[in-house]
Amino acid sequence: MDIQTRKLNLITYLAQLQDESFFDKIEEYILSKLEKDGNNKPFSIEELNSRIDQSLEDSTNDRITNSNDLLSEFK
Repeated sequence: MDIQTRKLNLITYLAQLQDESFFDKIEEYILSKLEKDGNNKPFSIEELNSRIDQSLEDSTNDRITNSNDLLSEFK
């Protein structure tokens, strides 16, 4: 089973999950993992504004990717 299928299966499972205590444990694990890996830092105001400016410039200069094109790259 490929990673994309596994992710979709997990999302489907989580969407149907009714046991709040189990969901709390999953959420706690994910948040602790993100914290441990250091991938959960919020952007500074300067970083956020810089990304917004870059995105606006990319959009103005037609440097965008259509969502359908992006999806087809993953299939």
